[in-house]
Amino acid sequence: MAVERKVAVLVGSLRKESFNRKMAVALEKLAPRNLKLGIVEIDGLTLYNQDHDAGPPVCWVEFRNQIRPADAVLFVTPEYNRSVPGVLKNAIDVGSRPYGHSVWAGKPAAIVSVSPGAMGGFGANHHLRQSLTFLDMPVLQQPEAYIGNASALFDESGDISNAGTRDFMTKFMAAFAGWIEKTKG
Repeated sequence: MAVERKVAVLVGSLRKESFNRKMAVALEKLAPRNLKLGIVEIDGLTLYNQDHDAGPPVCWVEFRNQIRPADAVLFVTPEYNRSVPGVLKNAIDVGSRPYGHSVWAGKPAAIVSVSPGAMGGFGANHHLRQSLTFLDMPVLQQPEAYIGNASALFDESGDISNAGTRDFMTKFMAAFAGWIEKTKG
């Protein structure tokens, strides 16, 4: 029997009808049973400012306390200007500080980038990988998930309507579950 693993999910888009939030919710349904996915909200985080490290805002403390017990982290993000959205970068910064007290260190991670464009958020996916490497988060390398044409991807209930994409994302989540076990030992 597989060990139950808690996966914190960070969605890089704040838009109410975000394709990335829809994908995050859909992935919860496609994940192996032992993965317990939960979205950690990032919209209430104040901007990271090192001056507040000694006495962090309550929202930072609460966010860090939600990430700390997670076994792994799944990032689902759009691409803004060939990079990650500022709100996601801010969440990463808040969780990584103060220096030496990162909540990210050692947590296996995976990235899904979702975009209405054909490139599927390739730039954001790779910029995020660079940050996660620095944060000592072993990132799932294969399969890579760049999901394009998002405006035609979901049905009225928010499920992935394209069978090929649904099958691919099911395999992606199975690979992520295997990656978590491999890296957690």
